[in-house]
Amino acid sequence: MRAFFALFGAVLLASTLPAAAAGDPALGREKVVKCTQCHGRDGIGKLPIFPNIAGQKEDYLVAQLRAFRDGSRENQMMSFIAKDLSDEDIANLAAYYASIKVEVTPPE
Repeated sequence: MRAFFALFGAVLLASTLPAAAAGDPALGREKVVKCTQCHGRDGIGKLPIFPNIAGQKEDYLVAQLRAFRDGSRENQMMSFIAKDLSDEDIANLAAYYASIKVEVTPPE
C-alpha cells in the first residue's frame, strides 16, 4: 500500500510541474551567438572548464538555463548570459543543442 501511495504521489507531483515548451532548433541556431564563445556552435566546450552541451537532453538544458536566469543556480558568466533570455529563447536554444547528434564510443 505504501508503494501505491508513493507512486501516486510521484505521478501527482510530475503532473503539476510545468512542461518545457518544445523549442525550434532552427530558431535556436540563430540565437547561439552568445553561447558560441564558450560552448561553440557545435556544443563542444572550447576550454576544459566549459561543458559540452551538444546532444544534452532538452528538458535538462531548459531547466538549467531557467535556473541561471532566476538565480537558483549561479555562475557569473551563465547568470549574466541567461538573465535576458525569454522562455522562447531558452526553449529554442535547448532544442538546438539537444538536436546535435553525438556519437559515444565506450572504452574497451
